[in-house]
Amino acid sequence: MDRRHLLGAGAALLAGPALAQSAHQHHAPALRPLPSSPQPFANVFQGGAPHHITPQQEAQRVTASPAPAGPPGRWVTRADMPIPRSEMAWATAWNGRMHVVGGYGEGQFNRAYHTVYDPASDRWYDAAPLPRGANHVAVVADAGRVYALGGFIEQNRLCDDHAYVYDVAADRWREIARLPRPRGAAAATMLEGKLHLIGGATDPADERASIAWHEVYDPATDRWERRRPLPAGRDHVGCVTYNGLIHVIGGRFNTFQFNTDQHHVYLPARDFWEERAPLPTPRSGHGMVIYRDRFFCMGGEGGIIERGVARDAKVFGQMESYDPGTNTWQSHAPMPTPRHAVAAVTIGDAIYVAGGGAVLGGMVQSAVHEAFTLS
Repeated sequence: MDRRHLLGAGAALLAGPALAQSAHQHHAPALRPLPSSPQPFANVFQGGAPHHITPQQEAQRVTASPAPAGPPGRWVTRADMPIPRSEMAWATAWNGRMHVVGGYGEGQFNRAYHTVYDPASDRWYDAAPLPRGANHVAVVADAGRVYALGGFIEQNRLCDDHAYVYDVAADRWREIARLPRPRGAAAATMLEGKLHLIGGATDPADERASIAWHEVYDPATDRWERRRPLPAGRDHVGCVTYNGLIHVIGGRFNTFQFNTDQHHVYLPARDFWEERAPLPTPRSGHGMVIYRDRFFCMGGEGGIIERGVARDAKVFGQMESYDPGTNTWQSHAPMPTPRHAVAAVTIGDAIYVAGGGAVLGGMVQSAVHEAFTLS
């Protein structure tokens, strides 16, 4: 049965909060609308050719969570992305729209894509492309700007030190001070008007290794400074700022064979890290957002690829949320289509999760776009 038939019944209900939020917002300049992809999946190693998920690949999907059950919530289908994409390394939102930058797509690894999703119209738009293509670019939005930092030029390796800022109102990118040290798959978050870039992985490409670096960019001075590094170097983490603290959750040590459940919180007044309750399902490449004062983690991957052969392959569909007030986790309805390296944001009263890898590793991209709400 068609996935849209299964999930689409709730789409009209979900559109309500987003439409209400966006009805009074002005977006300038007008961006070019893009149609959704006619194919949900594509194979990057076959030039972006359409891909059919095999039974063996579908068997990689896991959704059971060890966390206590919370309110299940529900997932509904939204407009698929214009093309199947993955390894964007997250997304960001500003003024009621989601910005998705870079990634794998159409048979290449260093794409300069910049697509924007508007929940009110349930449509995708083409925005000014990133000045140079890359995957695993760290992104964050603040004060009418979208920052894009670092990334990999090749397939999850050969990291970059470029840094750019996008003016949403002008639909224009410009270069800012380059990263002090090149890296990809890092986490970016804003705290008190400054950008914190945390973790990631670095060169040499044949020894791609996770790092604990913590560097802070000040937009007012266009300068970088160092802060206390993560207690354990890792990449593909989840990261949010909440109530003046930065939470870094999950991720991997070098590869998804060594995923972690670690949860650290950064206390800026002390320049110090502390531990919090671990992620129930250890994973990396998961999305992480704040929704209704909880941190929601969805998707991710884990397993082993040895000499091109996957073993113990897992693509996670778990939706787990953390309450910072009680330091506890719970689980919710899992993703209908488990994916990793997704674009995930909260807009209005919904979490939007677009694109991502459909199987372990970077072979298969998806255009699938699903949204979650507790309403």
